[in-house]
Amino acid sequence: MSIDRLFEVFGEGGVVTLGGLTIGILFGIFAQRSRFCMRSAVVEFSRGHIGPKMAVWLLAFFATIAGTQALIATGLLDVSEARQLASRGSLSGAIIGGLMFGAGMIFARGCASRLLVLSANGNLRALLSGLVLTIVAQASLRGGLSPFRETLWGLWTVDGGQSRDLMAILGLDGNAALVIGLAGLVLALYLIIRNKVSAWVAVGAVGVGSMIAAGWYFTYFMSYTTFATVPVKSISFIGPSADTLMGLINQPTLPLGFDLGLVPGVFAGSFIAAFLAHELKFECFGDSRPMPRYLFGASLMGFGGMLAGGCAVGAVMTGGAVFAVTAWVALVSMWAGGGITDYLFERRFKKAKTQLARILLPAE
Repeated sequence: MSIDRLFEVFGEGGVVTLGGLTIGILFGIFAQRSRFCMRSAVVEFSRGHIGPKMAVWLLAFFATIAGTQALIATGLLDVSEARQLASRGSLSGAIIGGLMFGAGMIFARGCASRLLVLSANGNLRALLSGLVLTIVAQASLRGGLSPFRETLWGLWTVDGGQSRDLMAILGLDGNAALVIGLAGLVLALYLIIRNKVSAWVAVGAVGVGSMIAAGWYFTYFMSYTTFATVPVKSISFIGPSADTLMGLINQPTLPLGFDLGLVPGVFAGSFIAAFLAHELKFECFGDSRPMPRYLFGASLMGFGGMLAGGCAVGAVMTGGAVFAVTAWVALVSMWAGGGITDYLFERRFKKAKTQLARILLPAE
């Protein structure tokens, strides 16, 4: 069916929404099958091991960069007007928000995208954590937490344009960005092979990255094909999830757009993949999975993600693929926040708790 025919049947807004839905479904399928998770990669790396989780994350990350930069190099994509590069950004937001988000994903055992994927598989811990994350994100964007977020955001800002383009800052051209993506892809494939990651998992990781590149291409194509205003963007979860949830609560109808299709699409895709693989099951809180820990982590991610300009996918992968300097700062900060939190609370604190229990409750 031609694009003109699609416009006739669904309207311009409907086509954009269907595009977001399609990309979301495929992203959900690939993320569920690959077990793609930044939190797992951070934990693995912080414990001195570059294993399968790290390999999968790196493969998805560099597939995102290589795919997006290949589109730019061939003239199929122009991201100069994307908010990650064109608008004013915040380095203080990327640092502080990134640290908070990184810590939060350790406590909640997953980043925003992972919580959405797990929710569709029947994980009630992830579902409740995702709802809390979304509410806190909305409060940080437009509610009672917004003044505090704006204060932190304004501590250290950077103008849009070349000041926010990492490649321009380093004095490198677009070809160098593509080379970085391809070189990273080769490294990730080597780690995939070394860690004996299955071919299907590797395909899923590449699929995750490819869907982010596809999101960039689709919204750019629609931006000059339709008369409607379509922002050039790709996959993100903090803002879209908050807007979708609040819209469902407050509005009888929702404005059509890429994000409206994306979030339910990811949920549906993950559900389909889990159903076909017989992996649907309810998982609840318990003694080893205490609710306060998850809700605290979700709150940190909600505020931190909104402050940093997105989640581990929206800020780090989508923004990193176009080499926005704030995205790469957020990447380092999330990684540091997650690694430090894992060290202090998952290893040192638990070790001290175990030793104290042995002293107070000696074995008979």
